[in-house]
Amino acid sequence: MEAMLSHQHFPSSAIQRRLCPLNLHNRLTRPSSCLPLRAQKSGITEGSDSALEGKVSDLKISEQEVGMYQNEVVESQGIRIRRRPPTGPPLHYVGPFEFRLQNEGNTPRNILEEIVWHKDKEVAQMKERKPLYTLKKALDNVPPAKDFIGALRSAHQRTGLPGLIAEVKKASPSRGILREDFNPVEIAQAYEKGGAACLSVLTDDKYFKGSYENLQAIREAGVKCPLLLKEFIVEAWQIYYGRSKGADAVLLIASVLPDLDIKYMIKICKILKMATLVEVHDEREMDRVLAIEGVELIGINNRNLETFEVDLGITKKLLEGERGELIRQKDILVVGESGLFTPEDIAFVQEAGVKAVLVGESLIKQSDPGKAISSLFGRDISE
Repeated sequence: MEAMLSHQHFPSSAIQRRLCPLNLHNRLTRPSSCLPLRAQKSGITEGSDSALEGKVSDLKISEQEVGMYQNEVVESQGIRIRRRPPTGPPLHYVGPFEFRLQNEGNTPRNILEEIVWHKDKEVAQMKERKPLYTLKKALDNVPPAKDFIGALRSAHQRTGLPGLIAEVKKASPSRGILREDFNPVEIAQAYEKGGAACLSVLTDDKYFKGSYENLQAIREAGVKCPLLLKEFIVEAWQIYYGRSKGADAVLLIASVLPDLDIKYMIKICKILKMATLVEVHDEREMDRVLAIEGVELIGINNRNLETFEVDLGITKKLLEGERGELIRQKDILVVGESGLFTPEDIAFVQEAGVKAVLVGESLIKQSDPGKAISSLFGRDISE
């Protein structure tokens, strides 16, 4: 599949310059996921650039150097979530046994960092079972992606209210199990009948009890709503895998991904005809994302993913003044996320400037998730 390989536009010399340990001044222009990018490239066996692979494989980059580079990127862009654990102190030996001391440096500082560290290992294992090139046949057989952004704009124009992205979610780290009688297909169908423009499907298993199989089952059940891959994306491989399961859009979290990773993944999504919902939590993340070319959909999460505290005022603050004007000039559609439980909440974020909302907990916990949509918006939005 040509689209699958066409995202690898980096010339060999550029990759060599960016990865070369001697070019320390260029480190900040290199994505922190340089090793995953190498792994993705080396995993492609059909039509791959052997000369490029040779140059990359010949480069010697120590684990310590990679860690130092990642720290530079994190500090320069204000990213508080470390992509993976630091190497930690040297191994200690007691007789024939060796162990690594647990300390503040190699312990997750919050739940989001814990999730990201686990996801990094999980994706590495999934890639071994299903390398990138093996997704080619599956992608060839997947129907064309649905217009996620178009569906939201159409719903907003039809109802005069924010277009709804209804979330199919069984559990969360902060709330535990949200719904015991969890049937993803039935819930998706109820959302669609209730007027949802799009659906968000959690695929993380350990922390949210979701799966890619749920995503695939909803798509194959004939649900017409465009589907968002709600996952903690740390590698491009996840985007391809999600697309092979029927995803039409993907979530990218600015507090996890450096700017170049976001740019790179947006380009991949455009090749696959997928939308990208780039999520921000504060002013610095919003400024970073607004400076990235190709961003069409921004989600403002009112929940602090480190403390899980919710404040709807975050949406209003991030859409005021010059930022709000720039968003209007670029015709970026803004999605309000988290803390939305009542018609008053919807009205508050709509007045702030959002044209879509992503809602999960306040819908999924109701006996009839479809009817819960009417309660959330204060009226029936299915017509």
